[in-house]
Amino acid sequence: MAVVDQVTTGTGEMTVRSAEAGAELADFEALTGRYQRELMAHCYRMSGSVHEAEDLVQETFLRAWKASAGFQGRSSVRTWLYRIATNVCLTNLEGRPRRPLPAGLGTADSQAGDALEQDHEIPWLEPVPDAAVEVAERDTIRLAFVAALQHLPARQRAVLILRDVLRWSAAETAAALDTTTAAVNSALQRAHAQLGDRALTPDDVAPDLDAAQQRLLDAYLDAFWRKDVDRIVQLLQYDATWDMPPFLNHYRGAENIARLIDSKCPGGVHDMPMLRTSANGQPAFGLYMRQPEGHFEPFHVQVLDLDGAKVRHVTAFFGAEHFARLGLPDRLPADYEPAATS
Repeated sequence: MAVVDQVTTGTGEMTVRSAEAGAELADFEALTGRYQRELMAHCYRMSGSVHEAEDLVQETFLRAWKASAGFQGRSSVRTWLYRIATNVCLTNLEGRPRRPLPAGLGTADSQAGDALEQDHEIPWLEPVPDAAVEVAERDTIRLAFVAALQHLPARQRAVLILRDVLRWSAAETAAALDTTTAAVNSALQRAHAQLGDRALTPDDVAPDLDAAQQRLLDAYLDAFWRKDVDRIVQLLQYDATWDMPPFLNHYRGAENIARLIDSKCPGGVHDMPMLRTSANGQPAFGLYMRQPEGHFEPFHVQVLDLDGAKVRHVTAFFGAEHFARLGLPDRLPADYEPAATS
């Protein structure tokens, strides 16, 4: 497939657009800075992996740089870059398994007393720092939506993102994927059916946190610091869910989750401080665990999905690499104490 667009325009408009595009392409360093974060979001939606998305964005810019001399200005540079990025992603996804969350594996809900089962062989979905992507697009990078995308075949995934997220026409999408508008419309219909089963669309925009939700997050941090499981129950929606890759177990129900925290979290009172951050356009916490020497080390990163002034879902990602990506410290001193305690 050619890397230039097949959309035709009038000769005068073509000349102006080509001149503007040529100027933009001439300063490639500024070009990468301008589009880095939105292409990162695009590649993350496609791959479900932060480190893969970083590599895919770099490959996109490399291909664009090599092909820049042949760019004819028949579309904007932005559209041209998205076309390259989409096809880079599709090539990368060939033969690769999808990236799920534990709840998406189709296994039964776990009980707090069940043995924990780990699987490091599964390529789990990863959280993405808000700082790495366009925060304005948070509705299309939230965990539930990206997890749902991973259930779609790669080309269906690409069609849905181009049509519903980027708002491209069927003709533009067909040109980008070297297919027909009929095939695009059919793929989009199938993708909508699958996402509809999960009651998810990219238009379900989460509003900014209100005062009650800010108080909820303060109370949530404090409840973990004091390991107050009764308070945690009150903060969770009654049918809240919890999963924690790379563990296969996933849990449903506030009481069940509280028992899990009470019995499986090794820390006690004042052993689990949390630092506030954000990932996937959602509130998140880096939870640290006190060590025998007294200091605190990373335990897991929690990404929260709120429903009103309650926590509806928590995904707890184990692995120190998540702390590093989110810019969180690799340890806290022994005398550390959260500011929002009561």
